[in-house]
Amino acid sequence: MADKTTMQVTIVASDHPVWSGTASSVTVPASEGAMGILPNHESVLAVIRNGRVVVADVNGSRHAFDVEDGFVSFDSNKLTVAVEHCSDEVSAD
Repeated sequence: MADKTTMQVTIVASDHPVWSGTASSVTVPASEGAMGILPNHESVLAVIRNGRVVVADVNGSRHAFDVEDGFVSFDSNKLTVAVEHCSDEVSAD
């Protein structure tokens, strides 16, 4: 279970689950520009444009995924990223 310094993250594409776990931060390509989400962020529902989602997990590792068309929802320290298409994990650099 996530504590106050972490959040549960689920990334799904239309045809398969992509990544799920506990994270300390996530950056998403929102339609109005890049959006960083930290634990205890206010509730958010936003459209995602094509770009890269980067997850910093609780072990300090970074996971990156190229995504197309979708949305992000955050509430009660649970982040869901739902997209039409998503690449396999790519280099986070």
